[in-house]
Amino acid sequence: MIQSPLTAYKETRVRTASPGQLIIMLYNEAVKQCDTAMELLEANLKEKPQHIEQVNKAVNKVQDIVTELMASLDFEAGGDIAKDLFSLYVYFNRELMEANIAKDRKRIGSIRNMLDELRGAWVQAAAQTQGAGGEGQSGVNIAG
Repeated sequence: MIQSPLTAYKETRVRTASPGQLIIMLYNEAVKQCDTAMELLEANLKEKPQHIEQVNKAVNKVQDIVTELMASLDFEAGGDIAKDLFSLYVYFNRELMEANIAKDRKRIGSIRNMLDELRGAWVQAAAQTQGAGGEGQSGVNIAG
């Protein structure tokens, strides 16, 4: 099977990414999918009912990503922060499910904004650990 250069690049980027970079990639995609869902909802579902399926796909992708973020949490190393993130991710998935059922752009936007804030925090954390000598440094665990 011949792979496109873009696909090969993306796969290599994921395989060579640090744990912090992987988390940021997940957040990036979650925010992107929220934006997609909101744009489709903006297009008025009554005029374009085919968007319902696309909105559903985008929101489901966000839920899958949030579930992956939940699975990546290290409760032993992360302590209260990991527990708080887990609770937040549970909330995100519940809100996304309800927003998807109601096709509620505002609720999706609210989750999108919170995901974006968390992404910013991970970007800062990754930058700090890289500045401290790399993410592989012992004692620093930003996975999840």
